Amino acid sequence: MFRKILVTAAMLAAFGHAYASVDVNTANEDALRGVKGIGPAKAKAILEERAAHGPFKDPADLGKRVKGMGGHTVERLQAEGLAVGPAGAAAGPQVAASSQNKGAAVAANTPKGGATVAVKK
Repeated sequence: MFRKILVTAAMLAAFGHAYASVDVNTANEDALRGVKGIGPAKAKAILEERAAHGPFKDPADLGKRVKGMGGHTVERLQAEGLAVGPAGAAAGPQVAASSQNKGAAVAANTPKGGATVAVKK
């Protein structure tokens, strides 16, 4: 029983972390400042660059276009929850596709007549 509770808590923590990411291409100043390592000046610089030249394509693009944000800084900010570019936008469809595939696998393994069989371990 304790093991089930522990697994459930771990899954909830993982889902919470997934939803905590901040997309640099859509975030406002307050959201950017919510990422550990981004202060008021860096948030303002990101917003000004995005307004002047459009959305960031990828982490390397962010590092090149915003002064003071090199590769290591961008990597550290990504670890803190900053999402950059198409990878963050494509995560939603990937999750939906994997959910559909799991449903198809369950349907394929269901006996004829639609009854499911519970197996106790």
